[in-house]
Amino acid sequence: MAARRAPVAAFTGAHARGMPMRVDQQPAYLLHARAYRETSLLLEAYTRDHGRVGLVARGVRRERSRWPRGLLQPLQPLLLDWVARGELGSLTGAEAASAPLQLAGARLPAAMYLNELVLRLSARADAQPRAFAHYATCLARLQGEADPGWSLRRFERDFLGELGYGLALVHAGDGQPLQAALDYGYDPETGALPWHEHLRLPRVSGAALLALERDEQPDAAALAQLRVLMRGVIRHVLGGDLQSWAHARALQPRSG
Repeated sequence: MAARRAPVAAFTGAHARGMPMRVDQQPAYLLHARAYRETSLLLEAYTRDHGRVGLVARGVRRERSRWPRGLLQPLQPLLLDWVARGELGSLTGAEAASAPLQLAGARLPAAMYLNELVLRLSARADAQPRAFAHYATCLARLQGEADPGWSLRRFERDFLGELGYGLALVHAGDGQPLQAALDYGYDPETGALPWHEHLRLPRVSGAALLALERDEQPDAAALAQLRVLMRGVIRHVLGGDLQSWAHARALQPRSG
């Protein structure tokens, strides 16, 4: 796995000298929102040109707020305006960039997982336009007819790569080309290792790894292996689990 690069500060120029920075019409999605003081919201927005930013939407919870009800919600493509002097900005304008995404069934929890993953992995003020594009593409795929599990695996692969945690999907840890007919254990630090019964790593077929590299959807069994593999890698990067995983386990029917 490639080394994580240092975050690149997006706030430069006047902002770096302590003067307010104004941003207008910035493509964005909201990852999270929570109540702030009596009438405001504290937002975590994922933006195209400024990465993840924290914004205060003042007065949005008032009964007669100037903000359209329901606008500041996850899964709504937005154009945001804000002013920032430090790390936390003040939202000054917001409008819908397009209709809200319509997700139902397993696709809605998948989108919520996507938001938590971006929130936990991304750094404030780390501009990542390509990572933002991968996020928007994954949401579009979840709204369409694509398999939600495969859409998430593709996003995880691409997003981790943009952040400097790219997976080794061509060669094994010993430098040998991956073989479709062989099984491997995947170590987040060293890559794929030939499988043996004493290897305490997620087991995955070479065919599954190569399918992920070629961007070709594998069969259900291989896709399940990739899901376990990706959880292991993400857990390694974060140093812990995501809440979405616990929620997914709680929703699974209990046998007996």
